[in-house]
Amino acid sequence: MTVPAAGTSKQCYHLMHSDTSNEGFDMSALAKRPIKRSSSVTEKPSFWSMAHALAAITEQERLARIRTGFEPYWLVATKSAFRLTTPMIAVIANVSASTVERRLKSDEALDPVASERIDRLAQVAVLAEDVFEDKDVAGAWMATPNDSLGGETPLSLCETELGARQVRRVLHAIEWGGAV
Repeated sequence: MTVPAAGTSKQCYHLMHSDTSNEGFDMSALAKRPIKRSSSVTEKPSFWSMAHALAAITEQERLARIRTGFEPYWLVATKSAFRLTTPMIAVIANVSASTVERRLKSDEALDPVASERIDRLAQVAVLAEDVFEDKDVAGAWMATPNDSLGGETPLSLCETELGARQVRRVLHAIEWGGAV
């Protein structure tokens, strides 16, 4: 006897492999089941791929994108990459948690302030990946409190340009082997 493949219902298996009539087979039950879509649905890009694409454009192009506002998906990707909660990503983007939810539902662009903060974080994260040569290590480093940064996480310091400059200084010291 052949065993149904994982995820195949007994009724569906019976329909596909039976040489006999379908007496007693309830086709309406099968028809009412939701269709499982294949994984060919276009997936959204990761934070890291978007950050690298952002780092590859000119400052003028970045400035234009900041002014028009980043797509709200940046919040989802950033939250996922650094394992943040909604309140944490809201603080980084300088918006309320309800605004995060509303922007995601409406697909409305982020304002220039939030976009600039995400841009700043992306630039620092790409530098961290270059220094550590691994995005997972870079992500963990960005989310871990650092003594050289006064016990703050590099992520939280990227809320301001001055804080991001401190994070870059530490990353360059790590890269070049200098004192912090």
